[in-house]
Amino acid sequence: MQRMLPDPTFYPSPTLAKEATPETLAYVTLLTTGQNGKTDALGVIDTDSKSPDYGRLVGRIDFPQGGNELHHFGWNACSSHLCGYAPNPHTERRYLIVPGTHSSRIHILDTKPDPRSPKLIKVIEGEEVARKTGYAFPHTVHCGPDGIYLNALGAPNGDGPGGIFMLDHETFEVKGAWEKDRGPQNLSYDFWWHLGHDTMITSEWGTPNMVKDGVNPELLLAGKYGHAIHVWDLKSRKHVQRIELGEKEQMVLELRPAHDPRRAYGFVGVVLNLDDLSSSIFVWHMNETSAEWEAKKVITIPAEPADAEDLPPLLKGFGAVPPLVTDINLSLDDSTLYVSCWGTGELRQYDVSDPFEPKLSGSVKIGGIVNRTAHPSRPDRPLNGGPQMVEVSRDGKRVYLTNSLYSPWDAQFYPDGIRGWMVKLDASAPGGISLDPNFLVDFEEGLRPHQVRLQGGDASSDSFCYS
Repeated sequence: MQRMLPDPTFYPSPTLAKEATPETLAYVTLLTTGQNGKTDALGVIDTDSKSPDYGRLVGRIDFPQGGNELHHFGWNACSSHLCGYAPNPHTERRYLIVPGTHSSRIHILDTKPDPRSPKLIKVIEGEEVARKTGYAFPHTVHCGPDGIYLNALGAPNGDGPGGIFMLDHETFEVKGAWEKDRGPQNLSYDFWWHLGHDTMITSEWGTPNMVKDGVNPELLLAGKYGHAIHVWDLKSRKHVQRIELGEKEQMVLELRPAHDPRRAYGFVGVVLNLDDLSSSIFVWHMNETSAEWEAKKVITIPAEPADAEDLPPLLKGFGAVPPLVTDINLSLDDSTLYVSCWGTGELRQYDVSDPFEPKLSGSVKIGGIVNRTAHPSRPDRPLNGGPQMVEVSRDGKRVYLTNSLYSPWDAQFYPDGIRGWMVKLDASAPGGISLDPNFLVDFEEGLRPHQVRLQGGDASSDSFCYS
């Protein structure tokens, strides 16, 4: 895995990463429910607009089992390997680390020598993860300067606490739990960092027992899901601060820090407000006067009125469809925030040049619980699911979407069953997005697409040393 020169896909700054060659491939997890006789897979999509296979599935590696509930996979190495107290510039961005949240397995795939035909080279079983870390239900992978970081939703028995553990980025050995002092943190979800400030931020969803069977209405109405973010010292691995977002703000999910390492702020999405079913975006930031971290709500997206007969059983009593913001993404230049509204079937684009005063700059409708908006290439075919995982190219010109969230929750909000699709949007400056009419990937019945990673890196998989 060692190179004589640094990996050419590593960039010291987001400005240099924006100038990289456009991706020609995208990798996407394809998961099954484990009840349809199929196995999970990783798909490879041709994203080269000049290719005769553009917008098609051109590769696929089937996993040994189904029902892993594959989620937020990532690279073994990335631009962060040029940074910090433990730089590893000669490591190669080559391997994809794919966690199975329900099985606790971790799958290691080699994307070379043929990037269209990744090879499964190792499977770390859940028993090993539990024995060496005390955790289970891994969900998200990020490559840090000193190794591969993964979060876990909870303990092997399905309760808390959840947390973070690490793998060696060369041997893939499970190294153990990351935290030295977790303070009051119990619920777990996403994590990211400000390398320039030696700070990690983590968010909250719920323990595995709170989420694995779908949304629990009693827990939801009692405000038991996550409603805070946590600040950590990255070097000492100690909890520093808990930031309360409000007990009515339920399920604090995706974190997107500024890419510029000088900027001490970032965005986090909240799925549901108990008062009005709205979703929201908060910005966290360091108060320069007190040196404390703070959070402020900067975007509110309201629920949309709907007839009860058009709603799934979970929502019939509310007479409205909530936005259900379940993913966000920030462009490498920190100017544009994308917000997935999985419930209403909308991808929103915001100008966040001033992170405290976002401005809506674009919107596209596709899918949705009620709307079922079609793709322009198939206007006669209503689509279910909605914008869920969103990935942005390094130059900010292309945005990719998939439509499956999490199998138990898919079944609650789209009880007719998710038929998997992936689309691409074109983004323009200074604002505006539109669906590419030539890019609609339909997946085989029974396979649901989730996380997308782009060849050579993307907006949500790299952190940088310099501005």
